[in-house]
Amino acid sequence: MKALALILLTMCFCVISFLAFSHEEHGQTAPESTAPVAAAAQPAGGTRDAKTWFTDTPLLDQNGNTLRFYSDALQNRVVLLNVIFTSCNDACPLITQKLKQVREVLGDKADGITFISLTSDPLRDTPAVLKAYTLKQGVDGPHWLFLTGDKAQMDLVLSRIGQIVPTPEQHSTQLIVGDVANKRWSKIRPDAPAAAIAQRLQLLTMPVAGR
Repeated sequence: MKALALILLTMCFCVISFLAFSHEEHGQTAPESTAPVAAAAQPAGGTRDAKTWFTDTPLLDQNGNTLRFYSDALQNRVVLLNVIFTSCNDACPLITQKLKQVREVLGDKADGITFISLTSDPLRDTPAVLKAYTLKQGVDGPHWLFLTGDKAQMDLVLSRIGQIVPTPEQHSTQLIVGDVANKRWSKIRPDAPAAAIAQRLQLLTMPVAGR
């Protein structure tokens, strides 16, 4: 009985620890880790149709262009997804600068990889506000999309990548990387070195054996 009680107590602690991390990690510095955590954004109900899962929700980029989330932003691309909000003064600009370093490490190969930063605060983060943020951070370019929409649109899209956020501050800071065409997805902690994140992205650009 004591052993069973200990096991149950350990399980409860693990669940509580996970919830605390997902809700309080914003703005915190975690121990360095370079290992991707497997599995992001898996289709619901057994469907393997990525377009149905991610949806073709129309969103607006930082230039005011309307993009369908799957067909225009994801389809047939190697992508890195993350969530930010522009009024954040701690984790978001730091992670944006980390991702800027990743693109610098990638060099010419960066043109084959699309970075997609989704706002968790669509009520304030209009395309004009996102544009100002990209210029301030020095990350405005054709291969880095900053996407917004109305709240219902963003709630849907964020839910499909495992980001249901009651408030903008409660978004996860984890990075999601994926080879969309070949359904290869993983998560990376944002405190991983820029070189390690770049290496993971480069691996995703390599052809899949047997295909």
